[in-house]
Amino acid sequence: MDTHHVNDPETIRRLLSTPGRWAVVGLTNNPVRVAPSIARFLRDELSMKIFPVSLSGETVMGEPGFAKLADIPEPIDVVDCFVNSSKAGDIVDQAIAVGAKAVWLQLGVIDEAAAQRAKDAGLDVVMDTCPKIEYPFR
Repeated sequence: MDTHHVNDPETIRRLLSTPGRWAVVGLTNNPVRVAPSIARFLRDELSMKIFPVSLSGETVMGEPGFAKLADIPEPIDVVDCFVNSSKAGDIVDQAIAVGAKAVWLQLGVIDEAAAQRAKDAGLDVVMDTCPKIEYPFR
């Protein structure tokens, strides 16, 4: 059985064009990381509501932060993962547990088994790409 995930362009289009609540895991105030610029793009350009999620639970870009997905007091549409591939599986499992509708594993974040678990649980999955790369749609 081939478990290689292939991103669906229609899923990407729908996730990026439908205003939603995005938990951005790995989002901190560290200016050398790419996550803040992508989170700002999601919020300011695509009108997404963002929830920073990091171990410190720090406030980022004026948005209150959370230490884990389960702490977010609203339903989550997309869990956007800016974590090392070795940590992606745990985040995907948390996304499934909190009832997220989709997981988006950023460029370079690849976990085929986690992607399959998410799909099996009914979540949309986008892996190894970035919203800024995919928008505007190809």
